[in-house]
Amino acid sequence: MNTRHRNFWLGNGVLAVAMLMMFFMGPLSDALGIWAAVIWMVLAALGVALIMSDKTDEPPAPE
Repeated sequence: MNTRHRNFWLGNGVLAVAMLMMFFMGPLSDALGIWAAVIWMVLAALGVALIMSDKTDEPPAPE
């Protein structure tokens, strides 16, 4: 498995963890305060960045 595909699946995994965090955001925010939202934002940004790093081809030109 090359690096691009690994980054794609790793990004999906990180986004899945961020999604699971949303289900438990109430208890997490009680325990961590504002840091629960900060951790969620960092995870979401990291997941999107990993997925987008898989994109190397330019989009096709419009007709």
